[in-house]
Amino acid sequence: MTEIAAASSHSLPLDTDAAARMWDAYRAAHPEATIASEEYTVEHFGDSARLADELLEIVLSGRKRATAELVADFVAHGDPVPRIGSHWIACDGTGAPRIIIRTTELRLGPFASADAAFAADEGEDDGSLESWQREHRRYWIRVAAARGAVWSEDDEIVFERFSVVWPPEHASTPVAPR
Repeated sequence: MTEIAAASSHSLPLDTDAAARMWDAYRAAHPEATIASEEYTVEHFGDSARLADELLEIVLSGRKRATAELVADFVAHGDPVPRIGSHWIACDGTGAPRIIIRTTELRLGPFASADAAFAADEGEDDGSLESWQREHRRYWIRVAAARGAVWSEDDEIVFERFSVVWPPEHASTPVAPR
C-alpha cells in the first residue's frame, strides 16, 4: 500500500490529490522502482512560492541534482529524513506536482563539510562553493528564525543527491522498463 509519508514542511499549498495520481502513474509504469520504498513525500524546494519555482526550474533544466536541508527542519515539521531510494514529489509554487525525485545519495554533516562538487551539483547561482555558502547561510538563518531557532554552522545538514524519475520527459535517469 502506498501512503504519503509527509507533507510539505512549509506553508505553501500542495495538491496531494494530483500528487497521488502522479505517483500512481509512475508506480504503474515502473513497479520495480517502488519496491524498496513505497512511501513518498509531497514537497517543494525553498520557503516561498518564488523560490520553489526558481529551484524547480533549475532541476527541470538538468543543472540541479542535489539539495541540502537542516536535520532540525525535518524534525521540527515531523517529516522523515530521506533515505537512499526514497521518493518525493516536487511541487511548484502553486502546489502543483511537477516531477518525482528519487534520492540516490545521502550524507549528514555540518556546513563546513560542503565541498565544491556538491555546490556544483546543487546548480544554484554560479555553482561555486562560495555562492553556495553565502546563499545557504542566508536561507538557513531565515528558516531557523521562522521556527524560533538560531542557525549555527555546526547544525547537522542532510546533503542529498537525487535523480528525476518521472515524468519520462524530465527523467534524468532512465528507469528500467517492465
